[in-house]
Amino acid sequence: MPELKGRCFCGAVEIQLVGEPVAAGFCHCTSCRQWSAGPVNAFTLWKPSAVTITRGAHKLAEYSKTPRSFRKWCTSCGGHVLIQHPGWEVVDVPAAMIPELRFEPGLHVNYSETVLPIRDGLPKLADFPSEMGGTGTVLAE
Repeated sequence: MPELKGRCFCGAVEIQLVGEPVAAGFCHCTSCRQWSAGPVNAFTLWKPSAVTITRGAHKLAEYSKTPRSFRKWCTSCGGHVLIQHPGWEVVDVPAAMIPELRFEPGLHVNYSETVLPIRDGLPKLADFPSEMGGTGTVLAE
């Protein structure tokens, strides 16, 4: 199984990822845009068992705006590390944290909230896939 490493901005916190992400794409929701400080957030979703914090766990802080997401970052540099989504049984590791990962997005979620329309041929879901509690509604590009 392939192993990848990720790290926060300063390198104080490192993670190891085993295998492949279960999904990857772009989120356009307001929360992700505010968290990432960008117009869109590139995500990779992993099974919790595939993600291990290998260095600096004591440097992690956590914030939960809703019970759906537990966002963690490095207290030294403020760099994002991961987002736990226990209800969906996945961990989101921002794609930018994994320099060796070949990012292959499969969809856009929460596209009804976009501030940066993107024409890339990928499905644009209004919210989330139906298996994640969303409507599964696909919007026109």
